[in-house]
Amino acid sequence: MFWEILFLILFLSVYFPALQQKILEQRRIIMIREFERKRRSRVIVLIHRQESVSFLGLPIARYISIEDSERVLRAIRMTPPDMPIDLILHTPGGLVLAAEQIAWAIKRHPAKVTVFVPHYAMSGGTLIALAADEIVMDPNAVLGPVDPQITTARGQYPAASILRALEEPNPNRDDETLILGDIARKAIRQVYQVVFDLVRDKMPEERARELAQVLSEGRWTHDFPITPEIARNLGLPVQEGLPEEIYELMELYPQPPQQRPTVEYVPLPYRPYRRPAAKE
Repeated sequence: MFWEILFLILFLSVYFPALQQKILEQRRIIMIREFERKRRSRVIVLIHRQESVSFLGLPIARYISIEDSERVLRAIRMTPPDMPIDLILHTPGGLVLAAEQIAWAIKRHPAKVTVFVPHYAMSGGTLIALAADEIVMDPNAVLGPVDPQITTARGQYPAASILRALEEPNPNRDDETLILGDIARKAIRQVYQVVFDLVRDKMPEERARELAQVLSEGRWTHDFPITPEIARNLGLPVQEGLPEEIYELMELYPQPPQQRPTVEYVPLPYRPYRRPAAKE
């Protein structure tokens, strides 16, 4: 009897999470399809959340990867040339190569492409957004700079900071640092050119070059929040006001469960409070 109960518990512990995941996936597909019918578009969702590693529950970050670019490019190839594309984007960034591939595929799509940003699209996410015909953001959502980050054995450093370090006199500087400086210079130049090529048909050439320089030169830290207002001042085609369906869809991409949530609230929309009228 004991072993039968233990087996049942183990079976349910494996079966129910898998069943819940399948139900969640089906709900997402249904909602995406409904949004497509409403917008008469192809909807592509690129959302990165933290995932749990096996049973240890260790969080790892998700980033734009080659697998992501392959899937997005496949979805775009399956879309008729005259059908608009709506890309829902929520990402901290990722591999520059993958982000560039997605950006250029969006850029080459003949019909209108709209990028929706409910919370943030940083770094490579911003690079993708730059390729769209229109960027629609939540009033509190942000984009970010696209200045390249150079990975070394000691960590990751902004390319612009490496170049500034090389400007300081140092008789003990080794060849490895000089090589990093050369890589950093090339990386900034390459990203500048990509940004310029993506936006040059959306604004005057001088404005496009200014935007490319601002976003790639390392003027800000890499996590600097570019709000909708700042984005518009930079010349980007940013609108505010997301469809309610996107917020509902985001709820179907939950973070992995934790022992205790870090944010809690009563999950109901509230109406403005009205003070009772005074009695005579």
